[in-house]
Amino acid sequence: MRNVTIDNVTDAVIGSLGKFGEIDARQREIMTSLLKHLHGFVKDVKLSHGEFLAACDFLARAGQITDDKRQEFILLGDILGVEVLVDMLSNPVANGESESTVLGPFYRENPPVLPKGASTIQKNFEGQETVWVEGYVRDAAGNPLAGVTLDIWEDAPNGLYENHDPNQPDYNLRGRFETDANGHYALIAVRPVPYPIPEDETAGELIRYMGHHPNRPGHLHFILSREGYRPLITQIYDADSAWLDTDSVFAVKESLIGNFEKAPDGADTDLTLRFDFVLREAADARMAAE
Repeated sequence: MRNVTIDNVTDAVIGSLGKFGEIDARQREIMTSLLKHLHGFVKDVKLSHGEFLAACDFLARAGQITDDKRQEFILLGDILGVEVLVDMLSNPVANGESESTVLGPFYRENPPVLPKGASTIQKNFEGQETVWVEGYVRDAAGNPLAGVTLDIWEDAPNGLYENHDPNQPDYNLRGRFETDANGHYALIAVRPVPYPIPEDETAGELIRYMGHHPNRPGHLHFILSREGYRPLITQIYDADSAWLDTDSVFAVKESLIGNFEKAPDGADTDLTLRFDFVLREAADARMAAE
């Protein structure tokens, strides 16, 4: 097109799709919608050239600081509520299974494999509260699921995950556990505390531009997996934590709030947390997605 105008530029770009290279139907669907919404946004706010250049610089800086310890684009997606929306679209709940929520940017692969009831604590902090975490994993019919792997991680009482704190031992407060023949799991952890997501660099710029705060309520991360069942990525939130109603990444769900209760006299921990999970069979998950 030789005469591009405000009125026809969107159609011109959409019309170019697949002209000089093969694209499939899904690519065409994604790009067509993206172009319509992106061009519509630019027109709606009357984006200036200076604002466009500032946005390009912002994204370039986000890329420059992304590494194996900090995935800045996941953080940006979290702040905008995009990751939790994608998760809800990808993992609809239909048969009473446990709800999922965002993975977050602090996950590390291959944490240590620990026996049932072991502790993930490698370093103690002043004022920390230890907690006995246990529960059962079942299928939608209520049958116990043995051999489910639970990958668990959390922040330390200073509000930092170990991969962002050089003073914590490697893989502190991380571990992999397995359910027994009755579907039961158990471990010792610390009570998670609220913490701010990184508010320096581009993530902090976006938070401040939105006029929001960076804080997350205290939570434990879980990934549950077993062959034949849909993997469950979720978080369990402390019912007494601050920021439950204004989570900076919009990931709190009522069904994922747990009660940290005082442990009975003579117990080895300060608190107890009982939380059960229900997994959906993989075939059911595929049908729901379709």
